[in-house]
Amino acid sequence: MFPSDWLLEPGERGNPATRLEERRADGIAWSEGNDARPLVHGAAYFAELLERIRGMHAGDLLLFTDWRGDPDERLAGAGTEIGVVLSGAAERGVIVKGLLWRSHLDGFRFSEEENRSLGEQVEAAGGECLLDLRVRPGGSHHQKTVVLRHPGRPERDVAYVGGIDLCHNRNDDAGHRGDRQSLPMAPAYGPHPPWHDVQLAVSGPAVGDVEAVFRERWEDPAPLSRSPLIRLRELWDREDTSADELPPQGADPPPCGTHAVQVLRTYPNRLLRGYPFAPDGERSIARGYLKALRRARTLIYLEDQYLWSPRVVDCFARALRAHPRLRLIAVIPSVPEQDGRLTRPVNLIGRITALEELRRAGGDRVAVYGLENHAGTPVYVHAKVCVIDDIWAAVGSDNVNLRSWTHDSELSCAVLDRSRDPRPPHDPGGLGDGARRFARDLRLELMREHLDAQDGAEPGLCDPGTAFDAFRGTAAALDAWHAGGRHGPRPMGRLRRYVPPDLPTARRLLVTPLHRALIDPDGRPLRMRRRNSF
Repeated sequence: MFPSDWLLEPGERGNPATRLEERRADGIAWSEGNDARPLVHGAAYFAELLERIRGMHAGDLLLFTDWRGDPDERLAGAGTEIGVVLSGAAERGVIVKGLLWRSHLDGFRFSEEENRSLGEQVEAAGGECLLDLRVRPGGSHHQKTVVLRHPGRPERDVAYVGGIDLCHNRNDDAGHRGDRQSLPMAPAYGPHPPWHDVQLAVSGPAVGDVEAVFRERWEDPAPLSRSPLIRLRELWDREDTSADELPPQGADPPPCGTHAVQVLRTYPNRLLRGYPFAPDGERSIARGYLKALRRARTLIYLEDQYLWSPRVVDCFARALRAHPRLRLIAVIPSVPEQDGRLTRPVNLIGRITALEELRRAGGDRVAVYGLENHAGTPVYVHAKVCVIDDIWAAVGSDNVNLRSWTHDSELSCAVLDRSRDPRPPHDPGGLGDGARRFARDLRLELMREHLDAQDGAEPGLCDPGTAFDAFRGTAAALDAWHAGGRHGPRPMGRLRRYVPPDLPTARRLLVTPLHRALIDPDGRPLRMRRRNSF
């Protein structure tokens, strides 16, 4: 197997302005010799992040980006609030630099005040945090990364990339009882919404690639916001909005594993003055998926917050139509995050039209599930994971929707393990590529949790058909138990078959004819839609 069969080659990223295309003397567009580890759930990620930050010394470098950061979110109990931990690092002499999405007005229930508070706490300790609104109108900075560099101790260097923000709701574990520090969501999720999420910990040369992504954004000379109101507020508050110079980037950490890792991104084509590192935007996440999906033959396993947009799922539908043995399993939220009069139908319309497209292409080879905990409370699926044929795997901040593939800033890592998996079937796709240990282990870890199966208890899950049937049977048993009044012992597993309302019903939920006119099948305002090719 050649990585170039699955990963983007030089030039295929479609953005020659980025330094990612010229970082390596050998000219390859990915890094070799990495060790990538999935951290399933916020509790696992937060515990490791706390330990790693506490082990940093003066002169070390801590870089982070986030969509939302709550300074009082505890990583592991009292005294481990993220603001305290980052400030403590800065006070020890660690160079702490952060990029937080400035957000739109908090009247839209985003995160401007929380991000401002975290930034002020970090800066009071000697760090630096920028509130970044260099996005297209209606867009966001959605990247969720932490990079830890240790000059003289490169074996400790690590980058975290994925879907987990440093904020409330995220600190949950496999029991899915929810974060005690919770934000309100739809009533079905209860006072402490159960939360399922994944972050990737990467060691090796790819750490340098993730750091380069941060540096490109940090060194962007454009003003942090073009809004006249925000600029006036900055002048009134005498805010320092200039970025201090970063220390020169050090050499990449040495190889330490068997994983080829490719950093993939989305950047929009920013109006008036584009990003200097992506003047026409970047769609490498979408292009990475398109390339990998062309080789899909047996099983696409998805965990996604949205799974919206017929235009985006069209590439999955084409793969299903082209290969009659190909199956698709998707795990998504069974209930929209918010239950408002506009947000709920928007969610449903976007999802229903996408699922209809997939089912027209794959029929009963497409299976979509929600999750619940053992108390019967729905679990909010915030993970952004895709595994194709147990070979190619991606973990990132991006969802399967048009916004993540064209409009917001996103960051994902595609992983291709050089180590074959010894468990049969050895070549599920039939292309001679062979199943790879990382991709298969990631899929099995996630599936076993949803099936309530212990590690090694379901050896047949390596087979795509057996795995597909196991999900279907587990969901059917749990659905039947609920339909029968929940009498008798609760069946094993956490899977519920996802059954959305029909599309006309969802459209009738839109509150006025004006709303109906403004909402497109992606479930997004028409003014935010951009006709960009991938």
